[in-house]
Amino acid sequence: MRAEEYLAPETLAQLGAFELRAKRIAEGVMNGMHRSPTQGPAIEFATHRQYAAGDSVRHLDWKVYARSDKLHVKEYRQETNLEVMVMVDASGSMTYGTIPVKGGWGGTDATRQRGGWTKYDHACAAAAAISFLCLHQRDRVGLGIVGPEGMVTSARRSSARDQWRTIVRLLATQPVGGAAGMGRAVDQALSQPGGRMLFAIASDFLFPGEELRSALARLRHRGHDAILLGMLDRQELRFDMDVSAPFEGLEGEGRIETDARVVRQFYLSELAMHRSSVDRIARSFGFECQWFDTHDSVGPVLASLLARRDAMVRGRKHA
Repeated sequence: MRAEEYLAPETLAQLGAFELRAKRIAEGVMNGMHRSPTQGPAIEFATHRQYAAGDSVRHLDWKVYARSDKLHVKEYRQETNLEVMVMVDASGSMTYGTIPVKGGWGGTDATRQRGGWTKYDHACAAAAAISFLCLHQRDRVGLGIVGPEGMVTSARRSSARDQWRTIVRLLATQPVGGAAGMGRAVDQALSQPGGRMLFAIASDFLFPGEELRSALARLRHRGHDAILLGMLDRQELRFDMDVSAPFEGLEGEGRIETDARVVRQFYLSELAMHRSSVDRIARSFGFECQWFDTHDSVGPVLASLLARRDAMVRGRKHA
C-alpha cells in the first residue's frame, strides 16, 4: 500500500495556504501554532501585571517603570500544539456511491465492496487531508473508526513521523458495514487521557438526531471543539432517478419497492430537514458542519472550511 495514494497532490495544493486552528484555546505539551492557556515567558506578548514579591526580575518591563515609576511584569501566551481526534463513520450506509473509483485512489474495503467511489472513500480522503495538514503543523493526531460497537479501530494521538501512514493504513483496511455507534465512540474517545481536543467527525449522519445531540453535548461540556464533515453522494442529494425499482437498506432495514418519481419531492424535503437538523444541532454547541458532495474534490470544500475558521480565529485575536 502506498500512503501517498490517499492524498491527491491537487488536494494538498489547495490546502497548503491554510492553517487548522482551534476556535477555543488549545492545551498541549509541545511548542506549536495554537494558543495555550498557560501564562509564562514564551512567544507572544499578552499583557502586563503588577509586580508581586517572588516574581523574577528578569521579566520586569523597565520601559513601563520609567513612565509610571511602578514595577510591572511582562506576561506572554505560550504557543502549543493542538490535540486532534479524527473520527470516521464506517457504517453500512457509508458504502453507498454512484461514480467510479477516482484515478490513483489506493482503495478501501468500501471500494472493494461496491466497485466505486463511496461516501466512506470520501470521508477517508477528507480524514487523510486533515491528518496530513495537522501533522505538518506538529499537532498530535489520533483516529477513531466508528462501527456498531463504537470505535472498532483506533490510533492513539501522536505527532510521530509515521503517524500519517498509520492512520491511512487503518482507514484503508477497516471492514465497513453495520450501524454506527457514534455516541459510544465519542464516550470512548473522551475516556482517553489528554486535554482539550478538536474532533473532526466524518459521517453521513444518517442516525437519530438525539444521539448526535447527546454526543456533541458531552464534547461541549468537556470543553472540546468539533467540526462535522457531512458526506452525501450526489444521487442522494438530487434523487434524480426516473425508475420504479427496489430500494434496499444498507444497515439491515430490508427492501421496499417504490417509484422514485413519486417519492422524489417527499424524499428531498425529508433530506433537507435532516441536514438542517444536523446543522442546527452543531451550531447549538458552537460547532460547525460542512457538507460534501462525494462527486466533487475534497480540496476546495476543506479549503473553504479552513479559511472560515482561520478568519474567525484571527478576528477574535485582534478584537
